[in-house]
Amino acid sequence: MESKELKAPEINLTNQNPEPKMKIDDQQNTKILATVGPASSSYETLVELVKAGVDVFRLNFSHGTHEDHMQVINHVTYINEKFGLHIGILADLQGPKLRVGEIENNALEIKEGDILTFVNEKCVGNMEKIYMSYEQFAEDVEVGERVLVDDGKLVFEIVETNKKDVVKLKVLFGGVLSSRKGVNLPNTKISLPSLTEKDLKDLDFILTQPVNWIALSFVRSPEDLHDLRRRLDEANHPAKIMAKIEKPEAIDRIDAIIQASNAVMVARGDLGIEVPMERLPMIQKNIIAKCIQRARPVVVATQMMDSMIQNPSPTRAEITDVANAVFDGADAVMLSGETSVGKHPIKVVEAMNRIIAEVEKTYDPPVRPIPPEKSRTYLSDAICFTAARTAEEVGAKAIVGMTSSGYTAFKVSSFRPRKQQVFIFSDRMHMLATLNLVWGVRCFYYDRFTSTDETINDVNAILKAAGKIEKDDVLINTGSMPIHKRHRTNMLRVTVVE
Repeated sequence: MESKELKAPEINLTNQNPEPKMKIDDQQNTKILATVGPASSSYETLVELVKAGVDVFRLNFSHGTHEDHMQVINHVTYINEKFGLHIGILADLQGPKLRVGEIENNALEIKEGDILTFVNEKCVGNMEKIYMSYEQFAEDVEVGERVLVDDGKLVFEIVETNKKDVVKLKVLFGGVLSSRKGVNLPNTKISLPSLTEKDLKDLDFILTQPVNWIALSFVRSPEDLHDLRRRLDEANHPAKIMAKIEKPEAIDRIDAIIQASNAVMVARGDLGIEVPMERLPMIQKNIIAKCIQRARPVVVATQMMDSMIQNPSPTRAEITDVANAVFDGADAVMLSGETSVGKHPIKVVEAMNRIIAEVEKTYDPPVRPIPPEKSRTYLSDAICFTAARTAEEVGAKAIVGMTSSGYTAFKVSSFRPRKQQVFIFSDRMHMLATLNLVWGVRCFYYDRFTSTDETINDVNAILKAAGKIEKDDVLINTGSMPIHKRHRTNMLRVTVVE
């Protein structure tokens, strides 16, 4: 495939500190996911963003070329190797993004009561007809359904469709329609697949790269996720799947979607347009609570610090928005335009990190998971949750676990230990970067699994050498016995550091 022929760009290390040391503000439990774009794609800026507190970088495949994304991947990979870090990479597929076409003079003044005609044949738009990129638009819509354009600034109602290629719409709220504005169909059952032709080409490239997460846009059912998972399995790629919740249909099937995913993103951009605005806060809280119960990492995204695209400091409302996501228990909060095209990418991460740090001083888990008794993982679930509960009861310094699949990290993290750090060891470097998205988890490489006692002694010694624990600290160690078989977690031990 064409993407495999791309060559890794050379990284200019002139004037870079060759010592593998970096002071990072990484004590917060809630992680920061930052989108990379023209404002942040250089090696130097990526290093500064990591120092400021970024845990995972997002590559937005709605923009940029494969060469652009490969350069960022190479930079992040090198940063991890040079500084001994595990910064994760999220590849975000565009999905079926609907848009109008080019508009005459890039500005068409429309007013309430006007009748417009949308067609599926490319043309320069005017009052006579406007191109709509969704080829099945006329087939899928019904009379009376609403159409929102330009983030809901313009509102239309379907008054006629020939069920083939022409749709007539009445303007309910007018304004200026310009070229290539996004279209939302909150009432329409869209027949487009979640993986578009563009997504499949991007996926071919992504599957040649060491990305940790793949975000699927406009998920409407668990079947959408099954299709992507099948493709990952066929490619033998270890990336995990994040379901982006952006459609009303996804809300209706949220439990099944959470079950079918590895993580969830509350993507408030399109979701905030397609559902009544007053429902959005409770939808966000409910999804976070459900994800914690299922031990699925959950990300809150869109307009968290939007004013900092231009301004050097956030608004009071944005500060409160980030704080509420932390109080709700989100694993990560995401920055989009703020770091991809904004004027102050470093400052916005620093500001977000300070907000998280302050809120977490008084954080109290709003919900904690209970192991479902009929689950095939019930015994391991119970061990993981008991480890977190015991750690609180005995005043342990940390919970320490080993994993190959990430299972232990997801489960222990979902309990949201109040004061204990969560240290996870694995011999799979890709998994360590994957887990960097997960609430409270700090990752370490370890590949000598001999006996349970020796392994626990080894990992505790690593933590002590790293300055994470001290003599007489109490630890809760979890693992599996016999350890060389790498089964699910079935053991808990209370250790006093010597």
